[in-house]
Amino acid sequence: MEYEKIKKIILKELKENLPEHLSYHSVMHVKDVINAVEEIAIAENVEGEDLMLLKTAALFHDTGFLYGAKDHEQKSCEIAQKYLLDYGYSQPQIDKIKGMIMATKIPQSPNNKLEEILADADLDYLGRDDFFKIGDKLFDELTMFGIVNSERDWNLLQEKFLESHHFFTKTAINNRNQKKQENLEIIKSKLNS
Repeated sequence: MEYEKIKKIILKELKENLPEHLSYHSVMHVKDVINAVEEIAIAENVEGEDLMLLKTAALFHDTGFLYGAKDHEQKSCEIAQKYLLDYGYSQPQIDKIKGMIMATKIPQSPNNKLEEILADADLDYLGRDDFFKIGDKLFDELTMFGIVNSERDWNLLQEKFLESHHFFTKTAINNRNQKKQENLEIIKSKLNS
């Protein structure tokens, strides 16, 4: 598996061709998810081939945004399928990668450990100190799409999302749940003020 080679190609493609209005679904997000995947995987004792497949899935998981937001996970799977055979990935490996990508679709419903790790990595920021900084980028993007029209709409959406979201891996639960709860409390206090 020529991960480093394909990583260069995909990151360049995303950097050059992702629509500029995507302030959240950006190259930064992809790199963030790759880092989170590595951290969670290592803590969950996932290594070798499975770790490589996870990192590859993280790399490809939002490539579908090159063609628009609608059904981008499915499109990301098609892009992965198109590229990966030429970079030393077998069809069974690509099928695993596509399963992981689909596990990031909201509401998340992963079917195995690797899918759980990518699902958690994709929303890792929910339980981090940079939650509001990253959230502002998503707010800008959703405002642009007309999904939210005010800060209040946004806070209501975030409140609902954080209340219904749950992490899957022990690592994410242990490392991110408490901070996620604190972030939710801050949103609630904003809504009540």
